[in-house]
Amino acid sequence: MQDAGEAKSLAQHLARRIRAFGPITVEAFMADVLTHSQHGYYMARQPFGRGGDFITAPEVSQMFGELIGVWMADAWQRMGRPSAVRIVEMGPGRGVLMCDLLRAAGSVPELRAAANVHLVEISPALQQVQRQALAQSGWEAQWHSTLANVPDGPLLLVANELFDALPIRQFVRTRAGWCERLVDATSDETFRLVLTPGPSPAAAMLPARVRETAPLESVAEVCPAGIALAAELAARVKRDGGAALVIDYGTTEFGARDTLQAVARHQSHPVLDAPGTADLCAHVDFAMIGQAARESGARLWGPTTQGAFLERLGIQVRAEALARRATPAQKADIESALRRLTGAEGMGSLFQVLVIASPALTELAGFL
Repeated sequence: MQDAGEAKSLAQHLARRIRAFGPITVEAFMADVLTHSQHGYYMARQPFGRGGDFITAPEVSQMFGELIGVWMADAWQRMGRPSAVRIVEMGPGRGVLMCDLLRAAGSVPELRAAANVHLVEISPALQQVQRQALAQSGWEAQWHSTLANVPDGPLLLVANELFDALPIRQFVRTRAGWCERLVDATSDETFRLVLTPGPSPAAAMLPARVRETAPLESVAEVCPAGIALAAELAARVKRDGGAALVIDYGTTEFGARDTLQAVARHQSHPVLDAPGTADLCAHVDFAMIGQAARESGARLWGPTTQGAFLERLGIQVRAEALARRATPAQKADIESALRRLTGAEGMGSLFQVLVIASPALTELAGFL
């Protein structure tokens, strides 16, 4: 989390911007709160893990990352074993997932020789943490601020809990039409949600079935950055070969919903309060990003639930293997992690898995 001084500075920056130019979109508010170059939530902080604001699947257990590595090794073989392949993670957090997947993927000597590692990360603070983690892995890695900077060539990419942090726009259906939600400042440090005075042309981004059928007062969301990234990933794998594995919490059908939320210290937090002290995120609309990827020429696999995906990859077998060498306390931890990653009451059903793949890939593990 940010300290109080930095949070106050971010709030004042936002208030000055609003006073100068008028209320801003939810998208603009999210972007500044999360990625402002000086005060953004992700730019100078480490929000991951038990001591942070939230825990991601790689932090729950090494099994998650290891099975992603197994999936990549299998996909590489199905690609025809290219002699050079990029292993890429977007939004790598503390580097835990990349370290775990490389340990598993590196057990295939031919893949170890063919692979080079790339991490896409905009936060200087997190880049440093990732460098320290990867330094112990035995792999060399390169860092980039955008996917476009990753060198051309076949790639195997993972994005775990990335799309949920991409800024969204929100619209409300009124009697006048679809108005956009905006953020207004009520003081130097406090904010409120308002609506555009009339219907917003930007609502054309919403799926037609949502625009036409949602009841009055419905809230609908669209993530332009997520749609653009899905299209970019699709174009990349179509051109160069490979697959992008997207794992996140979200929905699989078009619909109107209000999912914007803030999380601090593993607890819900008011979205507009003390910007920069809490993570901002929204449920991923897998229908929208899937449509964007398909329209850009990719083959889609899924979405399927994280629980089903990991079970098909053999997480139960891996858990049993770890338990055989574990103390009773460690066995209990393994069983707890397995339930959290795959169970219906945990990440197993809330999280979805989608693969954006080259049309040449006609089979992929985890979906067979």
